[in-house]
Amino acid sequence: MAAVPSRAGATPPRTPPGQSRPRFHHGVASGDPLPDAVVLWTRVTPRPGDDPGTGRGPVVDVTWEVAADAQFRRIVRSGTVRTGPDRDHTVKVDATRLTPGTWYWYRFRCQGSTSPVGRTRTAPAHSAATPRLRMAVVSCANWQAGWFTAYRHLAERRDLDLVLHLGDYLYEYAPGEYQARDVVVRPHDPPREMTALADYRRRHGQYKTDPDLQALHAVAPWVVTWDDHESANDAWAGGAENHTAGAEGEWRRRRSFAQRAYAEWMPVRYEAGGRLYRRLRFGRLASLSMLDLRTYRDEQVGSPVDPALGDPDRTITGREQFRFLLDGLADRQVQWKLVGNPVMITPVRFPNALDTRLADGISTLVDAPLPPVQGVPYNVDQWDGYPVERARVLGHLRDRGIRDTVFLTGDIHSGWACDLPIDGLTYPVNGNSVGVELVCTSVTSDNLDDITNSPPRTTSRAVETAFKASNPHIRYLDFDSHGFSVLQVTPAGAQMDWYVLTDRTDPNAAAVHSVSYRVRAGTQKVEPAPRRLV
Repeated sequence: MAAVPSRAGATPPRTPPGQSRPRFHHGVASGDPLPDAVVLWTRVTPRPGDDPGTGRGPVVDVTWEVAADAQFRRIVRSGTVRTGPDRDHTVKVDATRLTPGTWYWYRFRCQGSTSPVGRTRTAPAHSAATPRLRMAVVSCANWQAGWFTAYRHLAERRDLDLVLHLGDYLYEYAPGEYQARDVVVRPHDPPREMTALADYRRRHGQYKTDPDLQALHAVAPWVVTWDDHESANDAWAGGAENHTAGAEGEWRRRRSFAQRAYAEWMPVRYEAGGRLYRRLRFGRLASLSMLDLRTYRDEQVGSPVDPALGDPDRTITGREQFRFLLDGLADRQVQWKLVGNPVMITPVRFPNALDTRLADGISTLVDAPLPPVQGVPYNVDQWDGYPVERARVLGHLRDRGIRDTVFLTGDIHSGWACDLPIDGLTYPVNGNSVGVELVCTSVTSDNLDDITNSPPRTTSRAVETAFKASNPHIRYLDFDSHGFSVLQVTPAGAQMDWYVLTDRTDPNAAAVHSVSYRVRAGTQKVEPAPRRLV
């Protein structure tokens, strides 16, 4: 196995004076595996100073190679593509005519320089009786809030078929913003909020200099979607909470910059102006429907008691994506219907009045006003703010007798394992669960203990107990931890293991197994798993 880059490599090597050879400062990546194809990605720096977002540098030819072995003795596919400042010197190739269910190695060459070697894997053939699918599940990685140690621990496992990133791959804020404990571990670049195309490109470039992020990109294909911070906080079709039209220009223009940089810098089968939501399939075992819940949604309501919540025309998905989601859930050619879901779909009601400081902490965590009234939705930025459309999704599962549906979710900087009832207020006395939701915590972004400036696993426990008492379909909740999850899907069931970091601000932090939950095939309910995955 190739060694994981050491933290000493956090700063990319400088190009020696007078040397014009490209450097692959930003690593390599792959994504969106199909049975016969996978997306390959890198970025070249042709000359010193041709940095992300500068718009400088010559057009260059880049050769790519895919091999059946790590030594590249058996090269099975290769080609040459051209890149330049028009796409920020990024390279994205859809390598085709590959063999299903196969590990490959890949690299890039440009003017005498060779990139690091990456490893990737194609999806099984659609007709394959796949015995197992294992993936990392991550979201919410704020560069300023901590080190990406979670990525390093995942890269060291080497047992992953893919990495699922559910959004907030990067953050738009200026240095020092969005820091609950007022500790900036490493400041954002550029030193301002992202609004222009050059800003988004430069920030993507900064994140991809992290050696732990590079290591995880290099060991397995990624499947990604965006949430809001890839553009601006609480984004919707016509704007965002963190966007001021007068000072920051027209929203659609800013969003187009964000989406263009995302298309350039991420290993995803997407180009700006296209459709990010898509579906991947892993034999007869599982499909994975990746959602975009920012581009098409109606604006969030002003409060959880707003009468507009009952408007039947309000949408979080948009009409076409809604049909896409329902069609995927009804697919009888696969057993497990997995949904890459950027914000929670589980109905969550605010519990009895909490301590004011803790209630304010919850309000800050979800970035919304929270009247401490029992029974109202606690976060209208997620599916709770679009309850009629959610009811149609859950009713679709119930009415068609669809089984083995798992929503995989990020965004909320906390770990959850939930049943999905039609009516959360009367569950489980009246009605059954129609699916489950498993939510990963943040890689580094602030959690409740950070916001309340409390020691981890102290004051938040009372909040978790209150939420579970008011929402009996919530089986597990951790408001404090940072880390990652690992999900395994087999014909017998799906299980998620949660791992937590000992300290997000320590580059040498350990990752400790916290808890495991599973859903057995056909049950539509989560339960504690007797042991972690091996």
